[in-house]
Order: sequence, then C-alpha cells, then structure tokens
Amino acid sequence: MLRTTCIVILLLIIGCSGNGERTDTTEETERPVRELAYTSEVLFLQAEDEAVTTIKVSVADDDASRSEGLMDVHDLPSDAGMLFIFEEDEPRSFWMAGTPLSLDIIFINGEYEIVRIHRNTPPYSHDSIPSEEPAKYVVEVNAGFTMRHDITEGMKIQIEDLDQE
Repeated sequence: MLRTTCIVILLLIIGCSGNGERTDTTEETERPVRELAYTSEVLFLQAEDEAVTTIKVSVADDDASRSEGLMDVHDLPSDAGMLFIFEEDEPRSFWMAGTPLSLDIIFINGEYEIVRIHRNTPPYSHDSIPSEEPAKYVVEVNAGFTMRHDITEGMKIQIEDLDQE
C-alpha cells in the first residue's frame, strides 16, 4: 500500500513539474503577431463615383501573400484592410483558418464592382466563404465596416497608389 502511494505521489510530482514551457499546440499560441505594411488605398464609391469612405490596405498580390492574408493579425485599424489581387476574374473562396479577427469579406470583379459581401465572418473558421460570382479582387476589413459605411453589393471601388507593372 505504501509503495503504491509513493508511486502515485511520484507520478503527480513528475506530471506537475516541468520547465515552464507551454505545451499548448493551438495555432493561436504558436504563431507570432504580424504587422502589416499599408501601401495602397481603396476608395468605396457611390453610383456617381463619389467616395463613401477610403481605407489604407496591405496588398496581397502573389500566392504566398494571398495564402497568408490576415492570418495572425490581432489588431486591424478601423480604416485599414487587405486587398487581394488575382490575375483573372474567377469564382473565389476564402476561409478564416488562422485569422483571429471577425471580418467583412468583399468580392469585387474586374470592372471594380462589388459582387458579394460576407459580413461578420467567424474567426478561425474552416468554412468556405464563396464569392458566388467571378471576382478579381477581394478586400478584407474589420467586421461591421460595410454596415457602418453603408457599403453594398453593386457599388464600385477605386484602387490608388498601386505599383502596376
């Protein structure tokens, strides 16, 4: 009986001791917080081409930056977002895996027309978020942005300060 008690105590001591490192392997705790570089602006336009609001954007225009997106970004200013640029108008699908913020995702076609808005997407979700229409551009902003600024499908955008080659 004494031997069993000693073994149990020893196992408890070993189990409770450690080197102080976390063994939590969730994506949120392992990934570093990212900072974004805002190099361009997106203007959201009324039908008469009058700007409703403008945001500064970090541009994702290659496979690596588009794959990373806003993953690991824990703080996005209210007047900022990310602009994804693709080569062609095609149906697109995004997901929120690795993204700690709830976002509004805005799909835009090659004519700069907003074709679909998904509002308040859930953080860290693996669910597909489809454009449902061909899109060449996608803008991600903080959840609630499109409602606060009355941005709707059918509106247009204008992109400024892009280094186009």
